[in-house]
Amino acid sequence: MSSLPPDPALPDPDDEGSRPGPDELAKMLADLVGDPSIVDNPQIKAALSAMGGMDLDPAQLAIVRQQMEAMFSGPTPDGPLDPAQATDMARRVTAASGDTSVSQADRKALGEAVHVAQLWLDQATDFEAAAAAPQVWSRAEWVEATMPAWIQLVGPVADGVTGAMTSAMRGQLDDLAEHGGLEQLGSVPGMPAIPPGTDPSMLMSQMGPMVQRMSAMMFAAQTGQAVGTLAGEVLSGTEVGLPLLSDHAVALLPQSIAEFSEGLEVDPAQVRLYLAARESARSRLFTAAPWLAAALTSAVQAYARDISFDVDAIAAKVQGLDPSDPAALQQALGTDLFATEPSDAQRRALDRLETALALVEGWVDVVADRATRPHLPQAEALGEAVRRRRATGGPAEKIFAQLVGLQLRPRRLRDAANLFAALESEGGAELRDSAWAHPDVAPTSADLDDPLGFVERVKQGASDDFDAALAAWLEGTETGASDETPDDDPSNGPADGPADGSSDGPRNP
Repeated sequence: MSSLPPDPALPDPDDEGSRPGPDELAKMLADLVGDPSIVDNPQIKAALSAMGGMDLDPAQLAIVRQQMEAMFSGPTPDGPLDPAQATDMARRVTAASGDTSVSQADRKALGEAVHVAQLWLDQATDFEAAAAAPQVWSRAEWVEATMPAWIQLVGPVADGVTGAMTSAMRGQLDDLAEHGGLEQLGSVPGMPAIPPGTDPSMLMSQMGPMVQRMSAMMFAAQTGQAVGTLAGEVLSGTEVGLPLLSDHAVALLPQSIAEFSEGLEVDPAQVRLYLAARESARSRLFTAAPWLAAALTSAVQAYARDISFDVDAIAAKVQGLDPSDPAALQQALGTDLFATEPSDAQRRALDRLETALALVEGWVDVVADRATRPHLPQAEALGEAVRRRRATGGPAEKIFAQLVGLQLRPRRLRDAANLFAALESEGGAELRDSAWAHPDVAPTSADLDDPLGFVERVKQGASDDFDAALAAWLEGTETGASDETPDDDPSNGPADGPADGSSDGPRNP
């Protein structure tokens, strides 16, 4: 276990008589906040003594210094959370839960499984495979690859947390000022003395960057914890149904696949092939319908952007917390952060998101079944095992509940699968896949209620569109002939037909 480097501002840890007292601690705080007057502030020295600072050894004090330096004098983050901190936390979680390196045998076995699955999918859909090479990842590698997408998805929530914390702290400062207790904050370690009559808004402007850093640290840790936990459960790159990989590569996690196989009475080779087919199908869909990734991301962000926070609860939890302890802050704000009742805008976003995710997984169910059933004796059993895994609360539900306050249960996957199966029954794979041609023709939640009606509308759509276009063209031709080239005006000369007025057919528009 590595040790922290010696801090030149602290006494020698080997010297038994060098335990830091209030003077040393006050000097450390003065250095951090840039206020030399702290050294001579008796209130701060008394507070440090009461905290038991004299019992801290130099190594422990170095940790406190690092935490307080990050909180009080660190740079203000560019965004709502620090990606590097979130990634580091997620990697720690995966390491603690167990993360093995990918062996050459696993890399070869899963690479071959993807190759075979792609050949089978060529017979089941015209959607082409992504150009990116297939990947076989450890859990930590999955974290590294998907974290940018998670940062983008949870950014609106992190912004909301910062705003809620700022409002909570501003309310506390106003309350203290109203009751004449604002100057008591001067006894808090790291805070300069506050003269009586200080305007709370002026104090808040000074504390604002600290609040932003606190929020960014807390939410980065929360995101890292959630993504790291998820990394220990996912079987593939996009199993959650979201486009987490920008190049839509097919990615598989051998450790999780092996653990999933242990609970099934199925040949592990068949498990690898079936999961490779599912992930490859999902990759093909995101590649063939580029609008889909944007639609899913915007639905998540729309829901997150309108989240309401319980400011009173946050104020109660923030009150009395040690600002130098981000772990305590994370624990206090990690639960019961969101208001329970969604807004109308959130309900609409949730409907779009649930429908889109159901359609993605429903299409994958159908296509993977068509690709694997002729080749894998246990394809049907494997499909049912995957559906049970999702229905009992899969990875997507857990991650959304932690990060977005969204209880996302895949309630309509079977409805979506039935819809695509019905399309395929009427018009083959071409009609089935045509539903992804444009967002305007994609099925809606109402179509999941009436899949046969949607199939009829899709079948009628092509001929109806042609008839409408032909009618509009003919109407425009007739209007043009009467308005622009009157037949009784000889100066106009012949149009597209013979001079005698006869016609060989409709004129070109």
